[in-house]
Amino acid sequence: MANLKSDSEILAEIYRNAQLAVTSIADLLPEVEDEEMKEELMREHEGYEQICSRAAHLATRYDIELKEPSPIKKAMMWSAIKMNAATDNSAQNVAQMMVKGTVNGITSLKTSLTDGERIMDGEIKSLLTDMIALEEGYESKLKKYL
Repeated sequence: MANLKSDSEILAEIYRNAQLAVTSIADLLPEVEDEEMKEELMREHEGYEQICSRAAHLATRYDIELKEPSPIKKAMMWSAIKMNAATDNSAQNVAQMMVKGTVNGITSLKTSLTDGERIMDGEIKSLLTDMIALEEGYESKLKKYL
């Protein structure tokens, strides 16, 4: 099967996904006025930070180089977040933005699980399934604001 992903590709994807989430939340938090939404975003930020830490630990152990998301990607996300929040920083709009990103992450990660499941290292698979479960939980919590 030509679509199989290596452990290093999957670990890099997990890390990149979590880093983008951390960056997005950090960019969005100053725009959020709803205290309940702020608390939710801070909880999510912490969860994604833990995933980043676990991914970095595995990368060190397996001698895999992880790269940060590109500055261009970060700048594009920052401008989109700031523009969207400037026009509407309601909890509902913030939840919509976060749900879109979360669903994109879930889709990408589940594809990686399917593509690499049979050959994936057990610890990387565990981290991947934990990340998927984390994002699915966040999606469910965020939908309550819609």
